[in-house]
Amino acid sequence: MTASSYDYDALFQQALDGLKADGSYRHFADLERRAGHFPRAFHHGLGREVTVWCSNDYLGMGQHPAVLAAMHESLDRSGAGAGGTRNISGTNHEHVALERELADLHGKEAALLFNSGYLSNWATLGTIAARIKGCVVLSDEANHASMIEGIRHSRAEKQVFRHNDPVDLEARLKALPLDAPKIVAFESVYSMDGDIAPIEAFCDLADKYGAMTYLDEVHAVGLYGHQGGGVAEQLGLAHRLTVIEGTLGKGFGVVGGYISGSAALCDFVRSFASGFIFSTALPPMVAAGALASIRYLRASQEERRLHKDRVAYLRARLDEAGIPHLVNPSHIVPVMVGEAVRCRGLSDELLARFGHYIQPINYPTVARGTERLRITPGPLHSRADIDDLVGALATLWKEQGMAAAAA
Repeated sequence: MTASSYDYDALFQQALDGLKADGSYRHFADLERRAGHFPRAFHHGLGREVTVWCSNDYLGMGQHPAVLAAMHESLDRSGAGAGGTRNISGTNHEHVALERELADLHGKEAALLFNSGYLSNWATLGTIAARIKGCVVLSDEANHASMIEGIRHSRAEKQVFRHNDPVDLEARLKALPLDAPKIVAFESVYSMDGDIAPIEAFCDLADKYGAMTYLDEVHAVGLYGHQGGGVAEQLGLAHRLTVIEGTLGKGFGVVGGYISGSAALCDFVRSFASGFIFSTALPPMVAAGALASIRYLRASQEERRLHKDRVAYLRARLDEAGIPHLVNPSHIVPVMVGEAVRCRGLSDELLARFGHYIQPINYPTVARGTERLRITPGPLHSRADIDDLVGALATLWKEQGMAAAAA
């Protein structure tokens, strides 16, 4: 038997050409973030500075002096890497201190660090649902890919309930045996539409039908609640949730993910989750930076105040210009375009002509026909920046004959 002469690269290229043809191919912007100048960044492709409008470093904590100082000090003291997995010499005091701080932030007994928010969802849901015999996971249909992959990896029974719909969730819970172990998994702030889950209603149903609750707060920690503990803290509901999962790479401006919950639950995941056991630990300097960011945001309200002001101002200016955007109660401002190639083109024009960088959001991240420019204004954007962006959008909307939003 001879080896196949199959042209694998041709197969790969054909798939890529399909993405380019329908406008869903992802282009990376070669950006250089410069501390002290956010939200400006140097675009190496254009050779000039641009204004970034789609960063998940929502509060600009990635350049905050307290965060940078903590990371520099830890780097000088402990070096660059962790030295291994948490089980093999990789647990540093910074990890322990950060987990204690996260547990306290959410009012939980314990917390557990992961290398990313994606990994924390994948490993935790995959481990808990797999290890509890007969577990059924009820998952919101708009949940993040990391939650979906974790549930799939667990091989547990999964039921998908309609987005943010307590009625559909209750019907599904009611149809299951009362003594069957269950997990209700959902997010607080959904990152594409910016809507917020009915957390209290879901907790009520979980209590009624004996289910655990798993809340993903990655787009909320740092930004919501008096101490930045997320929407659950803001609503006074953190104590009712079995697991609160979050990230260190968005509102807190560094990198990493975590879960918080009971001591037994966190130790259970620590002991059985392969994604945790076999991953080299976060560098101590990263943990130190995250710890400094969390402590700062627990004490300061100014960043959250400015953030809300900039979001409200952007929405008002878009309304004045007749540019359609989804109305929601969060900080995420999706400007709706509705066609992939045009969305890509608007993004390119905003960047090349006006110096505004907004990555287009196309299928499969969002459904076809709902393509958008996802804008995340922050406290470091000025009102003049917002005026300039809206002016650029209004120019492009008029040039391309796009429909204005209804008054």
